[in-house]
Amino acid sequence: MTNAHQQTKAGLLALCQTYIQKRIDTARQAMESAQEAANSESKSSAGDKYETGRAMAQNERDRNAQLLAEAKKVDGELKQLAIEKTYETVLPGSLAVTNQGLFFISIGAGRLTLDGVDYFAVSAASPIGTALTGRKANDTVTFNKLDYTVLDVY
Repeated sequence: MTNAHQQTKAGLLALCQTYIQKRIDTARQAMESAQEAANSESKSSAGDKYETGRAMAQNERDRNAQLLAEAKKVDGELKQLAIEKTYETVLPGSLAVTNQGLFFISIGAGRLTLDGVDYFAVSAASPIGTALTGRKANDTVTFNKLDYTVLDVY
């Protein structure tokens, strides 16, 4: 693997880390806001209305806590990627060059642009990630009625 490929994977990893950090921050802030709303729900209104408002705020806090936990789990998966490794087959941490685009097998972050080039950050567990995993150069898979030929793997 060339130094350029290594730098590309490092750049994509950094973009994925930024993406997941934003998800963590957003979930944390929303969870804190919901908790504040639950704490500040005034008892001056009718008792049932107070309890309903408090329960809704608590449900929102719990939902955001779950989103935060999921984002932290994905962050942990991201930290385990071995991007410095040279890959012969498509596996987590690899960059798959196909006739249909460039796929960084990492997390489901979607389209990432690095140095003016578009890449797709996909999880190995995603449908396209599953189709590509284990493939090597010159292998072809069909996904959504399109043929994806792996041209190279880094």
